[in-house]
Amino acid sequence: MQYLVAIHHRDDYDPATAEDEAMARDIDTVNEEMVAAGIRVFVGGLRSVKEARSVILGGNEDVLITDGPYLETKEHIGGFWVLDVKNLDEALKWGRKAAIACRAPVEVRPFH
Repeated sequence: MQYLVAIHHRDDYDPATAEDEAMARDIDTVNEEMVAAGIRVFVGGLRSVKEARSVILGGNEDVLITDGPYLETKEHIGGFWVLDVKNLDEALKWGRKAAIACRAPVEVRPFH
């Protein structure tokens, strides 16, 4: 079963000031553990939410492109892993490690 493990950052999150060498090492360690366990399918960090664009379908199949994310919230996904694990308990184990390494809230959600 595949799970999304998503890291959430505040809108004003700045990796240049928020991420130090210790945090980078902790994230690298979690990535290395995931690879060694054979469960990491994909990992990706996202650039600032200020660089996001929303593509919205309107009436008559008109498409509107706007600056910023689709949802107006105070937090957005800053990066994520796709993991192939046995069950939710195992996904949550990795989610805990991700939250500790990234020093941020994590969402764990299964794919269909």
